[in-house]
Order: sequence, then structure tokens, then C-alpha cells
Amino acid sequence: MTTHIAAPAATPTAVFPAAPGWLTLSARFGDEVPAIADRDDLVVTVAPGAGHDAPACFFPDLAAIEVDGTHLPSGVDPATVEPHRVGDRKRYRTAWGLLTHECAHAQHSVWRKPPGVPPGAAAAAILLEESRIEAAHLRRRPQDRYWLRGSATKLILADTRATDPAAAPTMTKLDAAQSAALLLARVDGGVLNGREVARVQRVVRGILGDDTLAKLRAIWRTAHRVADDDATAMIELGRRWCEALGDDPDQPPPQRGAADPGAQPGSGNGAPTPLTQAITAAAIAIVNAAAADPAPSDPVTDAMEARAAEDAARARAVSAASTTFGGGMSPYATHITGTRLPTTAERTAARQLGRALTTAGVRDRTTTTITSAIPPGRLRVRGAMTAAAQRAAGAIPTAEPFTRTTRKTVPAPPLRLGIACDVTDSMKAYTAPVASAAWILAHAAHHTDVPATTATVTFGSGLVTPVTHPGATPARITEFGTGLAGHVIDDAIEALDGALELSRPNAARLLVVISDGDFEDETRDPGQRLLDRLRASGCAVLWLLPGGSKWNRPMDGVTNHTLTDPAATARAIGQAATAALRATR
Repeated sequence: MTTHIAAPAATPTAVFPAAPGWLTLSARFGDEVPAIADRDDLVVTVAPGAGHDAPACFFPDLAAIEVDGTHLPSGVDPATVEPHRVGDRKRYRTAWGLLTHECAHAQHSVWRKPPGVPPGAAAAAILLEESRIEAAHLRRRPQDRYWLRGSATKLILADTRATDPAAAPTMTKLDAAQSAALLLARVDGGVLNGREVARVQRVVRGILGDDTLAKLRAIWRTAHRVADDDATAMIELGRRWCEALGDDPDQPPPQRGAADPGAQPGSGNGAPTPLTQAITAAAIAIVNAAAADPAPSDPVTDAMEARAAEDAARARAVSAASTTFGGGMSPYATHITGTRLPTTAERTAARQLGRALTTAGVRDRTTTTITSAIPPGRLRVRGAMTAAAQRAAGAIPTAEPFTRTTRKTVPAPPLRLGIACDVTDSMKAYTAPVASAAWILAHAAHHTDVPATTATVTFGSGLVTPVTHPGATPARITEFGTGLAGHVIDDAIEALDGALELSRPNAARLLVVISDGDFEDETRDPGQRLLDRLRASGCAVLWLLPGGSKWNRPMDGVTNHTLTDPAATARAIGQAATAALRATR
């Protein structure tokens, strides 16, 4: 039947000496076992070849657990595991699930087979033990379901031997009953879901019949409620199991491969039987479903993963910025039509916006009052009298009679402003105003006393093209037209983030997107994630929509502003920039 509980005479597998990393892994697994098994006397061995010819095994008489190290993913170094961090365990989910299963045996497989019990009933009771201990373990530690699901496939395939052509399940009552006990019973135990084993249930029902399957289910559901030390009840359930199948509980169970007059067609022809195929399909379904389960975690791991994800996102943003701003103008950027000199009105607007930014960056001086025992400062009579009284009493004076006020000027916070303009055909009316606004903002950043940096890009036709570079003050206005679709809003946001560090909360930051938002899904979804990341870091996002357009679909979470006059683009952006600067402390 199953081999997860070693016989009393069994000896541990001789697997050492192994690589030092496995010793470290075994020790670290062993450190976490007391909390899982509620026992502090267990010794854990994890190494390739361990497990007593099974994925894992529990030795009751030796208080030992073995886990076959081959179930550790190939990319995981045994010396790097840190199972004390719950979030680290998902790297080696299967191995940890096997350990959890054996811990369940260690805690709940208390009953022992009494001497002289019928061998058939005893074998059936041991088979029922697999789902019983997992059900009992989940009642005690429901948070371990994730790990038990992670190891269920390995245990099921090993116990049913479905991957061994020479010993795979056949269409016999014996194999159907065993499959039911190992898969269907785990559904009632809370480990698996019914839809994952539905195919196995159909095949088993076809072999056993509805009445027999209902009797077996009643038996394993009763076993799930049996006390850990009630050997009599388990042997009795094993006897009932044999009788439901028409087997003699006083006889050993038939050996796999023995002739069975009740076997259905599909057995013994060399090809996988329908039952084997159903078990294999169930194993695949369990793996796919378990991959989508939310993994348990802990604050330390969450913080580490968040930091790693943020570092990776910043690295991608820097790479995108280098590609966009570092390589000059793309020869394929056909929407760039040329340059022109700014008008007098545009020069005036740049200086006015620069002054507005300077005003918005002014901060009130901070006032701090300091007391001291000696000058400088204004003498407070009450403090002087207190100090005199303390000296007259022979005490060390603690009064501080002098008071002075200091005032410090608070520097203006830096401003980082990025503009992304859609240059597909639907935004044709806004190309000239945005080109003008980009030049005005770049020169306003030059004129203001606030340390400001701006950059403008266009996106369309599958390209992101720089219009103004970070820190540059262009002498001429870059003009551009529109092109075909290809709204690479995600690339545009990433390039501006990498160039201006919009995701770093150390400045006033504003991202302006000028578009109707009618994007393709393959760019809209990643663009939304990038916007959510910027907003979570404190970056303001202003979305300027063309007035009168029926295609307006701005992204979620942004501040929308509809432009009824394209010429008001620069003014709207300037007002948003000064507001962002005032709001930053």
C-alpha cells in the first residue's frame, strides 16, 4: 500500500556523507519541525536518495523523518534555504509539502497495528491513514493546506505508481479502491478540490459502482474523525473496507498484477489504462491549480520581494530611458517634422511659468525655540530666580533662564516633470500645442530658482521619441505630426520614469499624459501597472483629454482634465506643476 510510515524494524537510509549543503538544509528543516508536528524530538534528513524508497518517510520508532532531496528544485541551492521565513518556502514547495505530510504522520499516526490483526484489514487501515492524518493536520494547522497541495502530486504518483508502466493501476477493484482512498478521500479531507479529481471519480465509479463507492466514502469520512490512538476503530474500518470490496479481511491483499476476474477491459494490454490516464490527468490538474494558489508569506519576505521587484522595475526604467534618450533620434520616427524658433509669446510664457514655479517653491522659515543656562538669549526672570534658589539650596542648577529663537530657510523641493504625448491620428490637433508646451516647460525649468528637470516624449507607431531631454534647454521647438496606431504608453512611462526618477519619493513629481486613452490591450494593461506603481510612490498623474472626443478612455486612478482648447495645454500643465510643487513638503 503506502510506504510513508516505516516498519518497526526499518533502518534509516544511508545517504551521508553528502554535500555540506544538504546537512545545512536538514538542520534548517529540523529547526522548523517542532512548530509543525508539535514535537521536539524529531530528527530530519533531507538528501538525494533519502525517503526509504518513497518521496518521504516517517520512522516512528526512531522519531526520524526523511525527505528525498531530488524533490528540491534544481535551481535551489540547499545551502541557501531559509525556511524560518515562510515566504522562502515557496521556492521549494514540494519538498516542504513532503516534510509537512510526514510531520502530520509524526503527530497523528499514533496508533500501531496490534499483533494478530487480519492482514487485509490492517493494510486497508494503513491506506486510510494517508487522508486521515492530512485531515487531522488541517484541523490543527489549516494554513498548511498550501504545502500539502504542493506535495500531493508526488505522493499520489508514488503511491499509485501511475508513472511505472509495469506497475501502473489497472481496471481492478483493488486499484480503483486505492485510487479513491488516495485522491477522492483527500477531497473530503480538505486538501484537493472535487474538480481536480472528477475524471478519476468517473472511472472509479465505473469500476466499483455507485453503491460500493458510496460505502467506501462513508468509511474514509468516518476515518477522518477517528482519534489518533484508536487502533481498534481503524482496524474495524479496514475490515469494513475489505468487505465493501468483497475481499476477505483475514487474507493479505492481492498483489498488484495478480489476475482479477472482475477486471474491466483495458487492463494488461501494455497501454495506460483509463484509470492510469485519469490519475495522470488529475496530477496535472492539481499541479496547475496549485500553481495559482496564493502562497503564504511573512513581512520580511514580502519586504524583500517588494524591494527586489522595485529594483528590477527601476533597472528596466533606466534601460528604457537609456534607449530613448541616449541614442539620439530614431531614424524610424517619421512623425518628427522639423524644428522652429519660439515666438515672443512662448518666451514670455516660459519666463512667467518660471516665476510661478519659484513662488510655488518658497517655503516658510521654520522657527525653533532653544533654552540654555548661559547666554546668548533673552533672560527670563522666572528662570533666573529658579536657578538662584537652586544654588542657595546647595543643589546643582538645572534651570535654563536664557531663551533664543532660530529661524531656518527651508529649501524648495526639486521638481521633476515628464510629459508623454500620443501622436496617433486621433491627437492631430494637439501636436503643435504640446510641442510648444514642451519647449516652454524646459525653459521655465531653466529660469526658475527651483531645481527642476523636465522631459517630453511622444509615443505612437510603436516608437517612443524624445522631444526634450532631461536637463536640456533646447534653442528651437521640435515639431511633430501624427502616425499610425501602436500606442506604446508603457514604454513611454518607463522611459520618463528612468530619466526623471519619477518613482523615487524625494521630489515633487508629475507625469502628464496627453491622449484620448484609446490604447491596445497589450500596451494598456502594462501601462496601467506602471501608472499604479508611480502613484503608489507619490507621483501625481495628470491626464489631459481632448475635448469632444467619443474615444476618451483614460487609465484608472489618474486626475482627468478635458482640454476644450488645445492652446490651453501649456497653461494646464503649468498649473498642475505649481500645484504639485506646493503640495510637496
